[in-house]
Amino acid sequence: MLTDRACRNANCPPNKPRARFADSGGLYLEVAANGSKRWFAKYRFGGKEKRLALGNYPTVSLKDARDGRDVARKTREQGADPVQARRVARAVKTASAAITFEAVAREYHATKAEGWSTTHAKQWLRCCEKDLFPWVGSLPLAEVTAPVLLTTLRRVEARGATQLVRDLSEYAGQVFRYGIQSGKTIANPAADLKGAFKHHTVRHAAALVEPVRVGELLRAIEGYAGQPTTRAALELSALIFQRPGNVRAMEWAWIDLDAAMLTIPADSMKRVKAGKINGRPHFVPLAPRAVELLKDLQPLTGHGRFVFPSTRGDGRCMSENTIAGALLGMGFSREQMSAHGFRAMARTLIVERLPGVSPDVIEAQLAHGKAGPLGMAYDRAEFMEQRRALMQSWADYLEQLRAGATVIEFKAA
Repeated sequence: MLTDRACRNANCPPNKPRARFADSGGLYLEVAANGSKRWFAKYRFGGKEKRLALGNYPTVSLKDARDGRDVARKTREQGADPVQARRVARAVKTASAAITFEAVAREYHATKAEGWSTTHAKQWLRCCEKDLFPWVGSLPLAEVTAPVLLTTLRRVEARGATQLVRDLSEYAGQVFRYGIQSGKTIANPAADLKGAFKHHTVRHAAALVEPVRVGELLRAIEGYAGQPTTRAALELSALIFQRPGNVRAMEWAWIDLDAAMLTIPADSMKRVKAGKINGRPHFVPLAPRAVELLKDLQPLTGHGRFVFPSTRGDGRCMSENTIAGALLGMGFSREQMSAHGFRAMARTLIVERLPGVSPDVIEAQLAHGKAGPLGMAYDRAEFMEQRRALMQSWADYLEQLRAGATVIEFKAA
Protein backbone atom coordinates (compact mmCIF):
# COMPACT_ATOMS: atom_id res chain seq x y z
CA MET A 1 0.00 0.00 0.00
CA LEU A 2 1.07 3.54 -0.67
CA THR A 3 2.03 6.14 1.87
CA ASP A 4 1.91 9.90 1.42
CA ARG A 5 5.71 9.95 1.37
CA ALA A 6 5.78 7.29 -1.35
CA CYS A 7 3.33 9.36 -3.40
CA ARG A 8 5.52 12.45 -3.08
CA ASN A 9 8.64 10.54 -4.13
CA ALA A 10 7.03 8.58 -6.97
CA ASN A 11 8.72 9.26 -10.31
CA CYS A 12 8.37 7.94 -13.85
CA PRO A 13 11.45 6.09 -15.20
CA PRO A 14 13.16 7.96 -18.08
CA ASN A 15 12.51 5.16 -20.57
CA LYS A 16 8.72 5.00 -19.97
CA PRO A 17 5.83 7.37 -20.82
CA ARG A 18 4.18 6.67 -17.46
CA ALA A 19 4.42 4.47 -14.37
CA ARG A 20 1.76 3.09 -12.03
CA PHE A 21 2.08 2.76 -8.25
CA ALA A 22 -0.58 0.48 -6.76
CA ASP A 23 -2.35 1.05 -3.45
CA SER A 24 -5.19 -1.42 -2.78
CA GLY A 25 -8.65 -2.30 -4.04
CA GLY A 26 -7.76 -1.28 -7.58
CA LEU A 27 -6.52 2.20 -6.62
CA TYR A 28 -3.24 3.37 -8.16
CA LEU A 29 -1.26 6.54 -8.78
CA GLU A 30 -0.18 7.13 -12.35
CA VAL A 31 2.92 9.26 -12.82
CA ALA A 32 3.57 10.68 -16.31
CA ALA A 33 6.95 11.47 -17.84
CA ASN A 34 6.28 15.18 -17.37
CA GLY A 35 5.88 14.65 -13.63
CA SER A 36 2.07 14.93 -13.37
CA LYS A 37 0.42 12.49 -10.95
CA ARG A 38 -3.17 11.26 -11.29
CA TRP A 39 -5.33 8.89 -9.26
CA PHE A 40 -7.32 6.09 -10.88
CA ALA A 41 -9.54 3.34 -9.51
CA LYS A 42 -9.55 0.15 -11.62
CA TYR A 43 -12.69 -2.03 -11.59
CA ARG A 44 -14.65 -4.49 -13.71
CA PHE A 45 -18.20 -3.88 -14.89
CA GLY A 46 -20.19 -5.80 -17.46
CA GLY A 47 -17.29 -8.17 -17.98
CA LYS A 48 -14.94 -5.35 -18.98
CA GLU A 49 -12.11 -3.69 -17.14
CA LYS A 50 -12.64 0.03 -16.64
CA ARG A 51 -11.04 2.81 -14.65
CA LEU A 52 -12.37 5.88 -12.88
CA ALA A 53 -10.31 9.10 -12.70
CA LEU A 54 -10.20 10.48 -9.15
CA GLY A 55 -8.15 13.66 -9.61
CA ASN A 56 -4.56 14.90 -9.45
CA TYR A 57 -2.12 14.40 -6.61
CA PRO A 58 -1.47 16.26 -4.30
CA THR A 59 -4.70 18.23 -4.83
CA VAL A 60 -6.49 14.95 -4.13
CA SER A 61 -4.71 13.35 -1.17
CA LEU A 62 -4.14 9.63 -0.66
CA LYS A 63 -7.01 9.55 1.84
CA ASP A 64 -9.38 11.37 -0.56
CA ALA A 65 -8.43 8.99 -3.35
CA ARG A 66 -9.22 5.99 -1.17
CA ASP A 67 -12.58 7.54 -0.25
CA GLY A 68 -13.35 8.01 -3.94
CA ARG A 69 -12.41 4.40 -4.63
CA ASP A 70 -14.76 3.24 -1.85
CA VAL A 71 -17.64 5.33 -3.20
CA ALA A 72 -17.06 3.83 -6.65
CA ARG A 73 -17.10 0.33 -5.16
CA LYS A 74 -20.45 0.97 -3.46
CA THR A 75 -21.84 2.34 -6.70
CA ARG A 76 -20.76 -0.79 -8.55
CA GLU A 77 -22.19 -3.04 -5.81
CA GLN A 78 -25.53 -1.26 -6.32
CA GLY A 79 -25.47 -2.31 -9.97
CA ALA A 80 -24.33 0.93 -11.55
CA ASP A 81 -21.25 1.76 -13.54
CA PRO A 82 -19.22 4.35 -11.53
CA VAL A 83 -18.07 6.16 -14.70
CA GLN A 84 -21.61 6.36 -16.05
CA ALA A 85 -22.94 7.41 -12.66
CA ARG A 86 -20.45 10.27 -12.59
CA ARG A 87 -21.52 11.40 -16.07
CA VAL A 88 -25.12 11.44 -14.96
CA ALA A 89 -24.24 13.39 -11.80
CA ARG A 90 -22.35 15.96 -13.85
CA ALA A 91 -25.25 16.30 -16.27
CA VAL A 92 -27.65 16.83 -13.38
CA LYS A 93 -25.32 19.43 -11.86
CA THR A 94 -25.01 21.22 -15.18
CA ALA A 95 -28.78 21.19 -15.62
CA SER A 96 -29.27 22.48 -12.07
CA ALA A 97 -26.80 25.27 -12.69
CA ALA A 98 -28.80 26.25 -15.77
CA ILE A 99 -31.94 26.57 -13.65
CA THR A 100 -30.75 29.82 -12.12
CA PHE A 101 -33.06 32.61 -11.06
CA GLU A 102 -31.95 34.72 -14.02
CA ALA A 103 -32.42 31.90 -16.52
CA VAL A 104 -35.93 31.16 -15.27
CA ALA A 105 -36.78 34.86 -15.10
CA ARG A 106 -35.73 35.40 -18.70
CA GLU A 107 -37.63 32.30 -19.78
CA TYR A 108 -40.74 33.61 -17.99
CA HIS A 109 -40.30 37.05 -19.55
CA ALA A 110 -39.94 35.57 -23.03
CA THR A 111 -43.11 33.55 -22.46
CA LYS A 112 -45.23 36.43 -21.18
CA ALA A 113 -43.84 39.55 -22.87
CA GLU A 114 -45.83 39.00 -26.06
CA GLY A 115 -49.04 39.53 -24.11
CA TRP A 116 -47.75 42.54 -22.16
CA SER A 117 -47.53 46.11 -23.31
CA THR A 118 -44.14 47.03 -24.72
CA THR A 119 -43.59 49.49 -21.88
CA HIS A 120 -44.34 46.97 -19.14
CA ALA A 121 -42.22 44.27 -20.78
CA LYS A 122 -39.21 46.61 -20.94
CA GLN A 123 -39.75 47.87 -17.41
CA TRP A 124 -40.08 44.35 -15.98
CA LEU A 125 -36.81 43.15 -17.48
CA ARG A 126 -34.96 46.40 -16.78
CA CYS A 127 -35.88 46.30 -13.08
CA CYS A 128 -34.81 42.66 -12.78
CA GLU A 129 -31.51 43.32 -14.55
CA LYS A 130 -30.71 46.24 -12.27
CA ASP A 131 -31.86 45.07 -8.84
CA LEU A 132 -32.35 41.28 -8.85
CA PHE A 133 -29.97 39.58 -11.27
CA PRO A 134 -26.74 41.08 -9.84
CA TRP A 135 -27.52 39.53 -6.44
CA VAL A 136 -29.56 36.36 -7.00
CA GLY A 137 -29.42 35.87 -10.76
CA SER A 138 -26.63 33.30 -10.70
CA LEU A 139 -28.14 31.25 -7.87
CA PRO A 140 -30.10 28.06 -8.62
CA LEU A 141 -33.77 28.92 -8.27
CA ALA A 142 -34.24 26.55 -5.35
CA GLU A 143 -31.44 28.28 -3.41
CA VAL A 144 -33.10 31.69 -3.50
CA THR A 145 -34.79 31.41 -0.12
CA ALA A 146 -36.93 34.03 1.60
CA PRO A 147 -33.98 35.41 3.65
CA VAL A 148 -31.80 35.62 0.52
CA LEU A 149 -34.51 37.45 -1.43
CA LEU A 150 -35.24 39.71 1.54
CA THR A 151 -31.57 40.72 1.76
CA THR A 152 -31.63 41.60 -1.93
CA LEU A 153 -34.77 43.69 -1.65
CA ARG A 154 -33.48 45.43 1.46
CA ARG A 155 -30.81 47.01 -0.73
CA VAL A 156 -33.52 48.62 -2.83
CA GLU A 157 -35.51 49.64 0.23
CA ALA A 158 -32.42 51.37 1.63
CA ARG A 159 -32.55 53.72 -1.38
CA GLY A 160 -36.04 54.79 -0.34
CA ALA A 161 -37.64 53.12 -3.37
CA THR A 162 -40.49 51.56 -1.41
CA GLN A 163 -42.79 51.12 -4.41
CA LEU A 164 -40.01 49.50 -6.44
CA VAL A 165 -39.46 47.02 -3.59
CA ARG A 166 -43.05 45.89 -3.93
CA ASP A 167 -42.82 45.71 -7.70
CA LEU A 168 -39.65 43.60 -7.52
CA SER A 169 -41.21 41.29 -4.93
CA GLU A 170 -44.15 40.82 -7.27
CA TYR A 171 -41.84 40.15 -10.24
CA ALA A 172 -39.85 37.61 -8.21
CA GLY A 173 -43.08 35.92 -7.15
CA GLN A 174 -44.08 35.58 -10.79
CA VAL A 175 -40.73 33.92 -11.55
CA PHE A 176 -41.12 31.43 -8.68
CA ARG A 177 -44.72 30.60 -9.61
CA TYR A 178 -43.56 29.92 -13.15
CA GLY A 179 -40.72 27.82 -11.75
CA ILE A 180 -43.20 25.75 -9.75
CA GLN A 181 -45.48 25.32 -12.74
CA SER A 182 -42.58 24.20 -14.96
CA GLY A 183 -41.10 21.83 -12.38
CA LYS A 184 -37.98 23.88 -11.69
CA THR A 185 -38.66 24.51 -8.00
CA ILE A 186 -41.23 23.65 -5.35
CA ALA A 187 -41.57 26.87 -3.33
CA ASN A 188 -42.29 30.56 -3.76
CA PRO A 189 -40.27 32.44 -1.11
CA ALA A 190 -41.57 35.80 -2.34
CA ALA A 191 -44.96 34.90 -0.87
CA ASP A 192 -43.33 34.62 2.56
CA LEU A 193 -42.14 38.24 2.46
CA LYS A 194 -45.59 39.76 2.86
CA GLY A 195 -45.43 42.44 5.53
CA ALA A 196 -41.61 42.44 5.65
CA PHE A 197 -41.12 45.87 4.10
CA LYS A 198 -41.57 49.47 5.16
CA HIS A 199 -44.96 51.04 4.58
CA HIS A 200 -45.31 52.66 1.18
CA THR A 201 -47.23 55.92 1.02
CA VAL A 202 -48.87 56.40 -2.36
CA ARG A 203 -48.22 59.88 -3.73
CA HIS A 204 -50.92 61.07 -6.10
CA ALA A 205 -50.05 63.43 -8.92
CA ALA A 206 -50.10 67.01 -7.69
CA ALA A 207 -53.18 68.88 -8.86
CA LEU A 208 -54.94 72.18 -8.25
CA VAL A 209 -58.58 71.54 -7.36
CA GLU A 210 -59.61 74.86 -5.78
CA PRO A 211 -61.49 77.02 -8.33
CA VAL A 212 -59.63 80.20 -7.37
CA ARG A 213 -56.25 78.52 -7.84
CA VAL A 214 -57.37 76.96 -11.12
CA GLY A 215 -58.33 80.43 -12.33
CA GLU A 216 -54.83 81.64 -11.45
CA LEU A 217 -53.35 78.74 -13.39
CA LEU A 218 -55.46 79.47 -16.47
CA ARG A 219 -54.47 83.13 -16.43
CA ALA A 220 -50.84 82.15 -16.05
CA ILE A 221 -51.19 79.88 -19.09
CA GLU A 222 -52.80 82.74 -21.03
CA GLY A 223 -49.82 84.94 -20.27
CA TYR A 224 -47.18 82.25 -20.83
CA ALA A 225 -44.26 83.81 -22.69
CA GLY A 226 -42.54 80.63 -23.84
CA GLN A 227 -43.02 78.55 -26.97
CA PRO A 228 -46.52 78.97 -28.47
CA THR A 229 -46.80 75.19 -28.86
CA THR A 230 -46.10 74.74 -25.14
CA ARG A 231 -48.71 77.34 -24.23
CA ALA A 232 -51.23 75.56 -26.46
CA ALA A 233 -50.33 72.18 -24.94
CA LEU A 234 -50.94 73.59 -21.45
CA GLU A 235 -54.35 74.97 -22.31
CA LEU A 236 -55.36 71.90 -24.28
CA SER A 237 -54.31 69.71 -21.32
CA ALA A 238 -56.84 71.58 -19.21
CA LEU A 239 -59.57 71.45 -21.87
CA ILE A 240 -59.43 67.75 -22.79
CA PHE A 241 -57.84 66.30 -19.57
CA GLN A 242 -56.28 63.30 -21.30
CA ARG A 243 -53.15 61.50 -20.16
CA PRO A 244 -49.99 63.62 -20.62
CA GLY A 245 -48.47 61.06 -22.97
CA ASN A 246 -51.51 61.21 -25.25
CA VAL A 247 -51.45 65.01 -25.26
CA ARG A 248 -47.78 65.50 -26.10
CA ALA A 249 -47.78 62.63 -28.65
CA MET A 250 -51.00 63.80 -30.31
CA GLU A 251 -50.89 63.41 -34.08
CA TRP A 252 -52.63 65.52 -36.69
CA ALA A 253 -53.98 62.32 -38.24
CA TRP A 254 -56.04 61.79 -35.07
CA ILE A 255 -57.86 65.10 -35.40
CA ASP A 256 -61.00 65.93 -37.40
CA LEU A 257 -61.48 69.67 -36.96
CA ASP A 258 -64.69 69.73 -39.00
CA ALA A 259 -66.25 67.09 -36.76
CA ALA A 260 -64.56 68.59 -33.67
CA MET A 261 -63.25 65.18 -32.64
CA LEU A 262 -59.94 63.79 -31.42
CA THR A 263 -59.68 60.03 -31.93
CA ILE A 264 -56.83 58.39 -30.04
CA PRO A 265 -56.01 54.96 -31.54
CA ALA A 266 -56.34 51.96 -29.26
CA ASP A 267 -52.65 51.11 -29.52
CA SER A 268 -51.75 54.55 -28.13
CA MET A 269 -53.92 54.18 -25.05
CA LYS A 270 -52.85 52.96 -21.60
CA ARG A 271 -54.13 49.41 -21.94
CA VAL A 272 -52.89 45.86 -21.79
CA LYS A 273 -51.58 44.56 -25.09
CA ALA A 274 -54.80 42.75 -25.97
CA GLY A 275 -56.69 46.00 -25.43
CA LYS A 276 -54.26 47.86 -27.65
CA ILE A 277 -54.72 45.29 -30.43
CA ASN A 278 -58.44 44.58 -30.16
CA GLY A 279 -59.82 47.59 -28.30
CA ARG A 280 -61.74 50.54 -29.65
CA PRO A 281 -60.16 53.98 -30.08
CA HIS A 282 -60.83 56.63 -27.46
CA PHE A 283 -63.03 59.53 -28.59
CA VAL A 284 -62.48 63.05 -27.27
CA PRO A 285 -65.06 65.63 -28.39
CA LEU A 286 -63.47 69.03 -28.85
CA ALA A 287 -65.10 72.19 -27.56
CA PRO A 288 -64.89 75.24 -29.85
CA ARG A 289 -61.98 76.66 -27.84
CA ALA A 290 -60.02 73.43 -28.34
CA VAL A 291 -60.73 73.53 -32.10
CA GLU A 292 -59.60 77.15 -32.18
CA LEU A 293 -56.32 76.25 -30.46
CA LEU A 294 -55.63 73.48 -32.94
CA LYS A 295 -56.44 75.67 -35.94
CA ASP A 296 -53.98 78.26 -34.64
CA LEU A 297 -51.33 75.54 -34.40
CA GLN A 298 -51.80 74.23 -37.94
CA PRO A 299 -49.56 76.84 -39.62
CA LEU A 300 -46.84 76.04 -37.07
CA THR A 301 -46.85 72.24 -36.90
CA GLY A 302 -49.52 71.03 -39.33
CA HIS A 303 -46.90 70.05 -41.91
CA GLY A 304 -45.54 67.32 -39.65
CA ARG A 305 -46.77 64.26 -37.80
CA PHE A 306 -47.12 65.62 -34.28
CA VAL A 307 -49.30 68.46 -33.07
CA PHE A 308 -46.63 69.17 -30.45
CA PRO A 309 -43.27 68.23 -32.01
CA SER A 310 -39.97 68.38 -30.19
CA THR A 311 -38.22 71.73 -30.59
CA ARG A 312 -35.02 69.78 -31.33
CA GLY A 313 -36.35 68.88 -34.75
CA ASP A 314 -35.49 65.21 -34.29
CA GLY A 315 -38.84 63.88 -35.49
CA ARG A 316 -40.07 63.11 -32.00
CA CYS A 317 -42.92 64.60 -30.03
CA MET A 318 -42.67 67.08 -27.19
CA SER A 319 -40.60 65.93 -24.20
CA GLU A 320 -42.40 64.66 -21.12
CA ASN A 321 -40.56 67.35 -19.13
CA THR A 322 -41.82 70.28 -21.19
CA ILE A 323 -45.16 70.75 -19.44
CA ALA A 324 -43.63 70.17 -16.01
CA GLY A 325 -40.94 72.75 -16.76
CA ALA A 326 -43.52 75.27 -17.98
CA LEU A 327 -45.58 74.85 -14.82
CA LEU A 328 -42.48 75.46 -12.71
CA GLY A 329 -41.61 78.52 -14.78
CA MET A 330 -45.07 79.95 -14.10
CA GLY A 331 -44.59 79.55 -10.36
CA PHE A 332 -46.42 76.27 -9.73
CA SER A 333 -44.18 73.85 -7.83
CA ARG A 334 -44.12 70.10 -8.39
CA GLU A 335 -46.02 69.73 -5.12
CA GLN A 336 -48.80 72.01 -6.41
CA MET A 337 -49.40 70.99 -10.01
CA SER A 338 -48.19 68.38 -12.47
CA ALA A 339 -48.87 67.43 -16.08
CA HIS A 340 -51.00 64.51 -14.89
CA GLY A 341 -52.75 66.84 -12.45
CA PHE A 342 -54.98 68.26 -15.20
CA ARG A 343 -56.90 64.97 -15.08
CA ALA A 344 -57.43 65.08 -11.33
CA MET A 345 -58.34 68.76 -11.60
CA ALA A 346 -61.04 68.01 -14.16
CA ARG A 347 -62.33 64.90 -12.37
CA THR A 348 -62.71 66.79 -9.08
CA LEU A 349 -64.21 70.02 -10.35
CA ILE A 350 -66.64 68.37 -12.78
CA VAL A 351 -68.08 66.30 -9.96
CA GLU A 352 -68.21 69.22 -7.52
CA ARG A 353 -69.11 72.12 -9.83
CA LEU A 354 -70.97 70.78 -12.85
CA PRO A 355 -74.23 69.28 -11.60
CA GLY A 356 -76.08 66.59 -13.48
CA VAL A 357 -73.07 64.95 -15.16
CA SER A 358 -73.20 61.18 -14.89
CA PRO A 359 -70.11 59.69 -13.21
CA ASP A 360 -70.07 57.03 -15.93
CA VAL A 361 -69.76 59.70 -18.61
CA ILE A 362 -66.91 61.37 -16.71
CA GLU A 363 -65.06 58.08 -16.33
CA ALA A 364 -65.58 57.29 -20.00
CA GLN A 365 -64.13 60.64 -21.01
CA LEU A 366 -61.17 60.02 -18.72
CA ALA A 367 -60.67 56.66 -20.51
CA HIS A 368 -60.89 54.76 -17.25
CA GLY A 369 -61.64 51.13 -18.03
CA LYS A 370 -64.59 49.56 -16.27
CA ALA A 371 -64.56 46.08 -14.82
CA GLY A 372 -67.48 43.69 -14.95
CA PRO A 373 -69.73 42.47 -17.75
CA LEU A 374 -70.18 45.93 -19.28
CA GLY A 375 -66.44 46.28 -19.83
CA MET A 376 -65.72 49.32 -21.96
CA ALA A 377 -69.38 49.85 -22.89
CA TYR A 378 -69.30 53.44 -21.72
CA ASP A 379 -66.75 54.27 -24.39
CA ARG A 380 -69.22 53.53 -27.17
CA ALA A 381 -70.44 56.17 -29.60
CA GLU A 382 -74.04 56.20 -28.27
CA PHE A 383 -72.77 58.24 -25.29
CA MET A 384 -71.20 60.85 -27.55
CA GLU A 385 -73.91 63.46 -27.09
CA GLN A 386 -73.47 63.37 -23.31
CA ARG A 387 -69.72 63.57 -23.75
CA ARG A 388 -69.94 66.47 -26.16
CA ALA A 389 -72.12 68.31 -23.68
CA LEU A 390 -69.68 67.55 -20.89
CA MET A 391 -66.68 68.88 -22.80
CA GLN A 392 -68.53 72.07 -23.74
CA SER A 393 -69.72 72.66 -20.15
CA TRP A 394 -66.19 72.06 -18.89
CA ALA A 395 -64.69 74.50 -21.41
CA ASP A 396 -67.29 77.12 -20.41
CA TYR A 397 -66.51 76.61 -16.73
CA LEU A 398 -62.77 76.99 -17.33
CA GLU A 399 -63.41 80.22 -19.21
CA GLN A 400 -65.40 81.54 -16.25
CA LEU A 401 -62.54 80.72 -13.91
CA ARG A 402 -59.97 82.28 -16.26
CA ALA A 403 -62.04 85.45 -16.43
CA GLY A 404 -62.05 85.64 -12.63
CA ALA A 405 -65.67 84.71 -12.03
CA THR A 406 -66.82 84.70 -8.44
CA VAL A 407 -66.77 81.20 -7.06
CA ILE A 408 -68.19 79.79 -3.88
CA GLU A 409 -65.59 78.18 -1.66
CA PHE A 410 -66.84 75.41 0.63
CA LYS A 411 -64.96 75.35 3.92
CA ALA A 412 -65.15 72.82 6.69
CA ALA A 413 -67.20 73.97 9.64
